[in-house]
Amino acid sequence: MAVATMTRSAPRARAQPSPSGPRRGRRRRLRIDAIPAALAVLLIATLVLRLWGIKQGLPYIYNVDEESHFVPKAITFFGHPLNPYYFLNPPAYSYVLNIVFELWFGSRDAVVRAYTSNPTEVYVVARVVASVLGTIAVWLTYLTGKRLFGRGVGLVAAAIFGLAFLPIFYSHLALNDVPTLAPVALSLYGIAGVLRRGHLRDYLIAGVGIGLAAATKYTGGITIICLLAASASGGAGIEPRHVLRRLAAALAAALAAFLIANPYALLDFSAFIHGVARQASETDAAKLGSSPVGGIDYYLWTFTWGLGWVPAVAAVIGSFLLLVRRKLSVALVLIPAPIVFIIFIGEQERYFGRWLLPVFPIVAILAGYAAVELIRWLSRARAVPVSLAAAAVAVLLLTQSVIAVVHNDEVLSRANTLNTTRAWMVKHIPAGARIVVEPMVPANWVYDIGGLLSATSTGQRWQPFGTAYTNIDDNYVALPPGAHRFVQPDQYESTLRPHLLHEYIANDYCWVIVGSLQSGRAYVNPTVPMAIAYYAALAKDGQLMFQISPYSSGASPVPFNFDWSIDYYPSQYRLPGPEVRVYRLYGDKCAS
Repeated sequence: MAVATMTRSAPRARAQPSPSGPRRGRRRRLRIDAIPAALAVLLIATLVLRLWGIKQGLPYIYNVDEESHFVPKAITFFGHPLNPYYFLNPPAYSYVLNIVFELWFGSRDAVVRAYTSNPTEVYVVARVVASVLGTIAVWLTYLTGKRLFGRGVGLVAAAIFGLAFLPIFYSHLALNDVPTLAPVALSLYGIAGVLRRGHLRDYLIAGVGIGLAAATKYTGGITIICLLAASASGGAGIEPRHVLRRLAAALAAALAAFLIANPYALLDFSAFIHGVARQASETDAAKLGSSPVGGIDYYLWTFTWGLGWVPAVAAVIGSFLLLVRRKLSVALVLIPAPIVFIIFIGEQERYFGRWLLPVFPIVAILAGYAAVELIRWLSRARAVPVSLAAAAVAVLLLTQSVIAVVHNDEVLSRANTLNTTRAWMVKHIPAGARIVVEPMVPANWVYDIGGLLSATSTGQRWQPFGTAYTNIDDNYVALPPGAHRFVQPDQYESTLRPHLLHEYIANDYCWVIVGSLQSGRAYVNPTVPMAIAYYAALAKDGQLMFQISPYSSGASPVPFNFDWSIDYYPSQYRLPGPEVRVYRLYGDKCAS
């Protein structure tokens, strides 16, 4: 009895918290609470980096695809049918631009007037749209990583993707590559929900994202592989019959979204099929000057600078960890799609770094997972403070990209070498003179636009030589008198030979402007020795009147490459644009 009484009356022992317990909990809560603020700072920073240098090159458009495809198509939709009449690229981005132009400029007439008289504002608006959509893709990548692994992985993945060089550079151009990333990331967000919860809403979000991505850029539909893997994994514990119904709904949503954003794929089906077939045939035709290493090797190399060496390696480690830890459902969602995509585009004859962008969000999430696991290991096994471990990992992951992006934005904020060359020509080459300029500039480059004071009534300052046609065949044999054949800009070097200089002089074309965007292809391709002889003859017989280099003083030139010759990643660049030379020819009509 006494024992019982003592037992009842004994004071209940209290668990004494360890001194570090509450602090650790508070620190953890503080870290979690800080993530939204860190995300906000990241989104602002990545948007600023996309907008810095947004006017580069204007009022002239030096990227051929930017000049030819999306903005011009958006302009033609004013007062005309919405049928783009070509489907080499799907029209969703052009439709978005058409709507934005209407809202920004207020009327069709205002848009057309701005586009024809001073296209700078039109292209700035279009580029800003691309930048904003790219920033939205960063936010959606965070949400996807958060759904799959937690806030930490989401934030790290968003930082890797949001500060990566390649998507930031192409946010400076009115192309569809970066806008595609927003629906790609939206589809991944829905797919993460399919894997974790399996709700019909998640399937529909995934389907809409896939459809919109494919309607913006055909290869953006690659995430359908992720959706199929998420549906097949059974990770959400949904009955198979319900999974099949919801998957069917997702595929129907994808088709509906694709047709809403690209309605003439159905309404003008024959043109759509023809356009897709033509796009496929063009990607199977190699360009003069292409890298000889092969597509797959080229894209693996692109990861090392377009995303960064450390993030690329971290993505491989993240994939390995998922497999080793038997997180097979997540592994099946994230790992196969990039592999299939690289093999698919790598087997084509043409390859450009920007074509790899649709899988960047996936690779960034894999890298983010590996990075957070490294932080946890350092803090637990090595007793490194979490803040210190996170800072060290962040430096490893992001330093390469941040340095490259800041350097590139500084370059883009300066005058393009072709603009500087043109300004020199305005002062030193008489209006109406006949010139030969290589196909590295838009057709309106010989016109005074964008508020420039025109020297002629038509605005055309000089008369350009027709470089789009040649009077020889592929073997340099002369065609019948008066006959010509069309030459694509990427095959221009194959038409050059020293005798052209005599043709120039005989027809009063006394000024020749050459640039490394064309001449560089000859020096990396042994199949056009006549082009090299042409440049040697030009340097010998012509007088060099003006020269400008995009490289820093004393820096070695960057060998021609379809990426590094236009995106200025190498540190040698100080100015955007190619190396340009202006020659003056003498003799016959050019003597005076």
